[in-house]
Amino acid sequence: MEYKNQEIWFVTGAQLLYGGDAVVAVDAHSTEMVKGLNDSGNLPLKVVYKGTVNSSAEIAAAFAAANTAPQCAGVITWMHTFSPAKMWIHGLKDYRKPLLHLHSQYNEKIPWSEIDMDFMNLNQSAHGDREFGFITSRLRKPRKVVVGYWKDADTQSKIAAWMRVCAAWADAQKMRIIRFGDNMNNVAVTDGDKVEAEIRLGYHVDNAPIATLVPYVEAVTSTEVDALISEYERLYDFAPDCAQGADKHRFVRDAAAQEIGMRRFLEEKGAKAFTTSFDELEGMKQLMGFASQRLMAEGYGFGAEGDWKTAALVRTMWVMGKGLAGGQSFLEDYTLNFDGADSSILQAHMLEINPEIAAKRPRIEVHFLGIGDARTCARLVFQAHSGAGIAATIVDMGNRFRMIVNKVDVIEPQPLPKLPVACALWKPQPDFEVGAGAWILAGGTHHSSFSYSLTVEHIEDYAEIADIELLIIDNDTTIRKFRQDLRNNEVYYLLNGALKG
Repeated sequence: MEYKNQEIWFVTGAQLLYGGDAVVAVDAHSTEMVKGLNDSGNLPLKVVYKGTVNSSAEIAAAFAAANTAPQCAGVITWMHTFSPAKMWIHGLKDYRKPLLHLHSQYNEKIPWSEIDMDFMNLNQSAHGDREFGFITSRLRKPRKVVVGYWKDADTQSKIAAWMRVCAAWADAQKMRIIRFGDNMNNVAVTDGDKVEAEIRLGYHVDNAPIATLVPYVEAVTSTEVDALISEYERLYDFAPDCAQGADKHRFVRDAAAQEIGMRRFLEEKGAKAFTTSFDELEGMKQLMGFASQRLMAEGYGFGAEGDWKTAALVRTMWVMGKGLAGGQSFLEDYTLNFDGADSSILQAHMLEINPEIAAKRPRIEVHFLGIGDARTCARLVFQAHSGAGIAATIVDMGNRFRMIVNKVDVIEPQPLPKLPVACALWKPQPDFEVGAGAWILAGGTHHSSFSYSLTVEHIEDYAEIADIELLIIDNDTTIRKFRQDLRNNEVYYLLNGALKG
């Protein structure tokens, strides 16, 4: 539904200087381009042509309509001819949704033997897009610029990545996050300014005492639990001591009741993400870890210990990657493995890792969890599959939100016969020392939203739309340059805040 209910509008810039025949040609070319983009099969959202705009009034009307249309997730602009940029000022000033500037041209090649001034005047994207680029820069308008021939797969791939982020951004503007309990006591990085988050990022955070969830869990019937247990048996292996008829099976049934109750609660409240806390479980028979794993696989955002920023990002990245292979999950840096060039970080949590990233069929196990009020808990145990991915986080720096993204390589760990939780082992790029060091220098969280499906490009587009700071850690990162980037960014945001103040 996140994609079916959304569309991207395509607006072509021109002017009336070249006469009526040029207007007809511009409209025909734009119609053909939009049809070609939709027919390519490479774009996740439908493109809707909204006509050629030739005046300030037409431009303002087009952007005003985009602002209020719930199905419009963003606008692509393209200048077929020269389009004087003063016409775009009022429309762009008031426009609030994602913007992509496509620097392309209807024709691929110059018709060398036939080109004349009529052709040059009509096909002026090289000229018009620079004029449009100036006014968007002058207005400090966040946008993505895609340069390339509109039929090329690489060009369409860049547009597709931005579209996925547009869908996730639209989803975030209507995202309600439920916190079952507060943040873990005295933990700084998982907290933050919820008011500024709603202003800047769109989502709304609500608190729900655990006592409000308890009746939903208690209302679940044995018949409903039986049906869900049958689903578990189709999807997962069972440890012998927690299969039906075994002593610990009752904990699996309790977890199933929690899953059903939590899903009903979240659906009733219209929430797309949630957090839990092992310190606040009054009325619950166990920490809702198994239920959190299952709900994450459905697309709910999750954050542990009240980490609402990560819960929101997990949901947002799930929407971005919907339909792509690989999977994504909430993860936490847990323990280190120093092994020279192969030094790595074991990612895990007490329980809550998305089974979508499992290398093999997950196994249901039941163990005591000696932290807070968690008690004996069911959980899915597995190891993540190998592959390249990204880990991302958002932190509150006081005067701004900072997005940090690290490219990582998930590798196969040694056997872990006594570790009763799901896990992933990864090497941060460019290597352990620089990758982990840069993340710490940036103030990155111990929680992260991880994805095999997405690339740094998706996160870059998200940060541009949200107009927040972005730091990238990859194979080109050095600590010396990264430190300088941090210093430069600090000066920029301090001066920017002073100018706004």
